[in-house]
Amino acid sequence: MTTAPDPAARPDAVPDALAGYPVTPEPLPRPVVFDQTWGDLTFVHWPVDPKSVAHLFPAGTRPDVFADGMTYVALVPFAMSGIGLGPSRPVPYLGTFLETNIRLYSVDDAGRHGVLFRSLETERLAVVPMTRIGLGIPYTWAKMRLTRDDDLITYDSVRRWPDRGLRSRVTVRVGERVDPTPLEVWLTARWGAHTRKVGRTWWVPNEHDPWPLHAAEVVELHDELLEASGVEPAGERLRALFSPGVRTRFGRPSLVR
Repeated sequence: MTTAPDPAARPDAVPDALAGYPVTPEPLPRPVVFDQTWGDLTFVHWPVDPKSVAHLFPAGTRPDVFADGMTYVALVPFAMSGIGLGPSRPVPYLGTFLETNIRLYSVDDAGRHGVLFRSLETERLAVVPMTRIGLGIPYTWAKMRLTRDDDLITYDSVRRWPDRGLRSRVTVRVGERVDPTPLEVWLTARWGAHTRKVGRTWWVPNEHDPWPLHAAEVVELHDELLEASGVEPAGERLRALFSPGVRTRFGRPSLVR
């Protein structure tokens, strides 16, 4: 995947595209299992034909489809920090580390709109077995770096395990604060993840404040993670978005099917 012009966000042809959509989270069922901060985060999105990815979703879920008839795939690099067990018990060992995920958008029969991870790179090796075994989320181990030069941010990642050698490099120029379009709200207001563990489908709920979003010009994009995920975009990349971050809280997983 090579550098390309940074197009504007897709126009939203349907004015009431968010009618009935949960743009804010429902109260998180207690207890809070853990919390963390997602910071210095960039969203890069492409449209996807829902039929082309339906086979990737676990039982009881399906591709979530926007009013334009498309679902979407995202490349999301960011920094994780302040991980705590429960609402206020930090885990000093984990500290701050980088992650990059490839995610699809999911919905289940209960109407819960979430994400489905195809891969999630992390530089913290201890996270990989914990989340793979405990939650069924496909974490991978990678060598990662985030660098800044004024308003330029570069995210670098090289996979260590599995599929050693997969690379991703994203450089964005952070711009002014923006109001998200309905499509961008739909893509970023996600209150949980669907995952598959020991043959069952689970819902992992979360809650956080609305994302503070900035325009982000993609200056460089060389990525192998999207192709490796088995997802093929069906159109041009959307405008990228940057966020300084949010604090998020996670509740106890519940069974979907």
